[in-house]
Amino acid sequence: MAKIIPFKGIRPRPDLADKVATLPYDVCSVEEARQYKDNPYNFYHVTRSEIDLPTTVNVHSPAVYEKAAENFELMIKKGILIQDREPCYYIYELVMNGRSQTGLVCGSSLDDYNKGIIKKHEYTRPEKELDRINHIKATRAQTGVVFLAYNNVAALDQLIADWKSENAPVYDFTSEDGISHTVWVVSDYTKVSTITSLFAEDVPATYIADGHHRAASAAKVAEQLKEQIGISGDEAFNYFITCIFPANQLEIMDYNRVVKDLNGMSEKEFLEALSGDFTVESKGTTAYKPQQPHEFGLYLGKNWYKLTAKEGTYATDPIGVLDVSILQNNILTKLLNINDPRIDTRVEFVGGIRGMDGLQKRVDNGNMVAAFSCYPVSIQQLFEVADSGEVMPPKSTWFEPKTRDGLVVYKI
Repeated sequence: MAKIIPFKGIRPRPDLADKVATLPYDVCSVEEARQYKDNPYNFYHVTRSEIDLPTTVNVHSPAVYEKAAENFELMIKKGILIQDREPCYYIYELVMNGRSQTGLVCGSSLDDYNKGIIKKHEYTRPEKELDRINHIKATRAQTGVVFLAYNNVAALDQLIADWKSENAPVYDFTSEDGISHTVWVVSDYTKVSTITSLFAEDVPATYIADGHHRAASAAKVAEQLKEQIGISGDEAFNYFITCIFPANQLEIMDYNRVVKDLNGMSEKEFLEALSGDFTVESKGTTAYKPQQPHEFGLYLGKNWYKLTAKEGTYATDPIGVLDVSILQNNILTKLLNINDPRIDTRVEFVGGIRGMDGLQKRVDNGNMVAAFSCYPVSIQQLFEVADSGEVMPPKSTWFEPKTRDGLVVYKI
């Protein structure tokens, strides 16, 4: 069963929450983050602290992590960030295009993570882990929330709904992308204890939806600290900050691919090669967004095509049946010789939030030669893969809306 704890969150002064909050560090480029450099409250000064250093500085150099720690402590010293006096839970509601989802910000057990009670569905990359390991060790804090999902529990749903209706939020603002963010602090001892107990009794597992690298990094920092100072099991570093959402409130968007070349084939030869495993239908200049599983859109040579995978050309196990797997196995690997998309620079990934226009632009600007749109993975498929102990191809899921960094920070 899931073990969670309340904690003394470090968070913005209420009047500054909208100025502090930022997108997760890994969905924002350095160039995008630099646009907020002149905002002294913006949390990119902590999560993307390279914005305060010369552009010649390597983003993974010690100076970057030292600057992150310096900026974090300065924001606390100036009263931009304050810390709750008692351990609390934090209810976090996001609303995007009229659809709302409400999660619980808490500390999740790294022992659960190591035992597989917190389930994964992606591999991680060592260099990305090392970046967050160094960041956590320098700041002595976990500044990015890991997004977890669970099969909803009626009693938890009711408790959270009641708290929202009976108490005023501490933050309530709309970010520049039109997403509303509302946060309530749950400090009542009885309610905190009830929430802890409900997870321990009724939630057998949680699933990482977004934040595999953040979770893996927290686990490795904890292992290092255990070796250095010993362990009783109660130290703060034995937990990591998560926001846990009920699965029935979540929606996964498509995660699409663009490729730089056709592996020596002409456009005509590539289309002919595709016809072995797919039915290929021209859509002209009208962008094609897949309407059901096993359909794909292809943008090539200023034209869109609908690709439908032929039966018998793909596996039906939890991994093989995924559209991202069909695309990887039957096109990227088989035809384009892109065998490991985690390291092959000939393929890049485009989140569904960018839309079909975002895909088309990547090709039209000459950087890429073709784009593929996919039907999104379902939350049930994610759970089935994680339960099987397998992993999805990289960049299989894109969740929106995304939680904001800086609204609650966990000090280890």
